[in-house]
Amino acid sequence: MALKSVTGADFNKKHSRAFKDVSMGLERNPFTKDVSTLSNAEAIKSAVKNIVLTAPGEKFFNPDFGSKITQLLFEPLDPFLVNAIQTEILNTIRNYEKRVTVKTVRCKANYDDNSINVFVQYKIVGLPLTESVNFVLQRP
Repeated sequence: MALKSVTGADFNKKHSRAFKDVSMGLERNPFTKDVSTLSNAEAIKSAVKNIVLTAPGEKFFNPDFGSKITQLLFEPLDPFLVNAIQTEILNTIRNYEKRVTVKTVRCKANYDDNSINVFVQYKIVGLPLTESVNFVLQRP
């Protein structure tokens, strides 16, 4: 029997696989009557948004998980805050979502509504796909 020698380089290659997650809306699947699921790109898109919107301490047994976005939203809205939020989003995704490589994070302040429009563009590791997610940050 022929054996293939395995080197460390074989283990360090990043490969993508199928991803599945529960839909946060907890809708029922009309066919299975079970909770709806998200697959692949949609699951990752939901995870990116949830990681950014999760405050540290909300996740059990992992008190550092999440971002400080909710704390920053109560600061006066100015260009410095927008830059701080952009940096916080970038660092949070890089630290906690290993399935993606962040390409772009853009934040635009909406002074009339006292909100911030966020655009995150990322590449899924191991796939030639570039996806994006948009959401609005505002005080709860």
